Amino acid sequence: MLSWRLCLCVFAVPLAVRLEAFNPLIPTDADRSGLPVAALRYVLTNRTDQPVAATIVGSLPNFIGADGSANAPGPKGNRNIFRAGEAVQGIFMTSDGVSPAAEQWGSMALVVATSVAAPNSGATEVVTTKINEITYRTDWLKPHWGASLLDFWDDLAADGRLDRRPPSGAAMPVGSLAVSVTMPQDETRAITFLLAWRFPNRMTWTPPKDAAPGDCGCADASCCDPNRIGNYYATQFRDAWDVVERVAPQLPDLEANTVAFVSAFCASDLPEAVKEAALFNVSTLRSQTCFRTPDGRLYGWEGCHDKSGCCHGSCTHVWNYEVTTPFLFGDLAWRMREVEFAHATRDDGMMAFRVHLPISRGQEFGKAAADGQMGCIMKVYRDWQLSGDDELLRALWPKVRAAVEFCWIPGGWDADRDGVMEGCQHNTMDVEYFGPNPQMEGWYLGALRAAEEMARHLGQADFAATCRELFERGRAWTDAHLFNGEYFEHAIRPPASAADVAPSLLVGMGAADLRNPDYQLGPGCLVDQLVGQYMAHVCGLGYLLDPNHVQTTLRSVLKYNLRVGFGDHFNCMRSYALGDEATLLMASYPHGRPANPFPYFTEVMTGFEYAAAIGMLYEGQTAEGLRCIQNIRDRYDGRKRSPFDEAECGHHYARAMAAWAATLALTGFGYSAVEKRLTLAARDGTFFWSNGYAWGVYRLAGDALTLSVSRGALTVGRIVLTGRGELALPAAQTVVAGESVTCAVAR
Repeated sequence: MLSWRLCLCVFAVPLAVRLEAFNPLIPTDADRSGLPVAALRYVLTNRTDQPVAATIVGSLPNFIGADGSANAPGPKGNRNIFRAGEAVQGIFMTSDGVSPAAEQWGSMALVVATSVAAPNSGATEVVTTKINEITYRTDWLKPHWGASLLDFWDDLAADGRLDRRPPSGAAMPVGSLAVSVTMPQDETRAITFLLAWRFPNRMTWTPPKDAAPGDCGCADASCCDPNRIGNYYATQFRDAWDVVERVAPQLPDLEANTVAFVSAFCASDLPEAVKEAALFNVSTLRSQTCFRTPDGRLYGWEGCHDKSGCCHGSCTHVWNYEVTTPFLFGDLAWRMREVEFAHATRDDGMMAFRVHLPISRGQEFGKAAADGQMGCIMKVYRDWQLSGDDELLRALWPKVRAAVEFCWIPGGWDADRDGVMEGCQHNTMDVEYFGPNPQMEGWYLGALRAAEEMARHLGQADFAATCRELFERGRAWTDAHLFNGEYFEHAIRPPASAADVAPSLLVGMGAADLRNPDYQLGPGCLVDQLVGQYMAHVCGLGYLLDPNHVQTTLRSVLKYNLRVGFGDHFNCMRSYALGDEATLLMASYPHGRPANPFPYFTEVMTGFEYAAAIGMLYEGQTAEGLRCIQNIRDRYDGRKRSPFDEAECGHHYARAMAAWAATLALTGFGYSAVEKRLTLAARDGTFFWSNGYAWGVYRLAGDALTLSVSRGALTVGRIVLTGRGELALPAAQTVVAGESVTCAVAR
């Protein structure tokens, strides 16, 4: 999204005004969910018994050339032009002075839709208002001690119109668009503004030191820059004016599809905190955390700083946690798996946990993360199950298998092949752990189970048996040696020297002395120690560890890590909870603490909290899990913090999209397109479902289950209600959008 300002000027108190604003977001349709446009509808209600004249004004500075970064060229030769099209009128913003090769070069448009019907989206019927007049300015007076704003207000207040001003010579000229209407008595009408943009020159997040623009002989100088990777949306439109002219006629359909999704989801019989956490974090996909390159692939920063992205490379150990993308946009999730294995993984199975761009440089980072790599193996299994795409699985499988075998290299994570990770394990705490620990071991056990299932499906029985054997050995050892009766601990085992560590495993962000390493978890109770089990439940892979140990551990996490009030809590790092707020600490040390544990142990971060809370939901500790989720939403309540911006390293942090999994846990939703099997919890009510390729609702009422598809198509051969058995279906059938199927439920 771009920075923007829209002013609302209402001249009479009798007018009530509300704003209905949205970006299109339509699950399963990534292209229409990524349109570079924001719609802002101002709904006016005349509460009097006589007509009222009103003017709504939108203002936007032409900031082309400026984005807050230190290397921005700054605005130069920027121009605002008034245009009138068939369905829109407004201001088109360009630049004659900013180089077309600059990342900050592009175009914007601020327009009013003049012939777009407004749907009945509220309790009161809303119709598009007949516009009396549109006046505008393409520039304000030259700024000086408030004189420009004073001139603007005096002009507008005089008659509800804007008179034009001569060019001010300002580097960033302000454009204003005034829409004058007459509101009939006791009626509600609407005016819709569109804000659109096109900035085509996204640059790589890791420019090579020796790269310099070449001369490819093309008209567009920017294409010669080897650091330019571009934006997918920019390939769909010529400029911002093209966006508004083509999108305006589609607005009713775009809004109807977006509202249908949101309404169906919000109508689910789920706790409000769960729905809010899941839905509000979907917005991260529309933030600058995420982008698509011209080939359509999705990438993500970890989060966003105020002036730049934060932590590049679709970082595997962060993106492992999120489940929003695969369950809403399955094709995009599969493309991320393709990037991870086909482009970021070497032939020996080492996956760069940060991918460099352009994609031809995908392996350059050259370091592997234990949790990142193992989680990606689990995600391939998950996305294959959701899609049923055997062809893509077969294409990726050689690298997936190699990624598993990479664990066993000399100096590797499990060099002795006993099913236990003992080696140097770089991980999402931004340090290396040495020795067996529950966080990495859970990911490893989950990867072994996923690899076993995929190998067996592909006819590689020997490899499936190897994975199974290692899983069983690792699981038994972990339950026997790491579980202390309350939770799982980290057994620190330093290497004899750096020479005993495979070079690609030692990132160098942790201990200085490998023989006596600091930054270890040690005997701590980690909020995230069962993250592998969390993902295994999402994937339908079953238990990785003794279920009794899993349940006891989650109770211990709540017992030891729940903090209510921070008046007496010392935090040596970042503060994401304050005052009397409640949260789960990253780690607690009820039985003694290392002198210098991993750096974030005193912090709180929502993505980790969600993983623990959702684990509780899967284990039937429902009240406890809901309490933890409610604690997060109480902190991000719209007063203290933005409800759409859960921060970690930067705003709109990707890990927080783990919140979607709470809906899976409470509904018991699981789908295998491979086996055409749908799994649901035996819980009466109406619930939203989605598998990334279709979505709809289902209703379970006593002895009947009705499954409806709102978008896409779902092929179902078996429906399993957890705890109540399999429902009788005469044959596999494909349910398409607008259709439903009803099944009898045995008592």
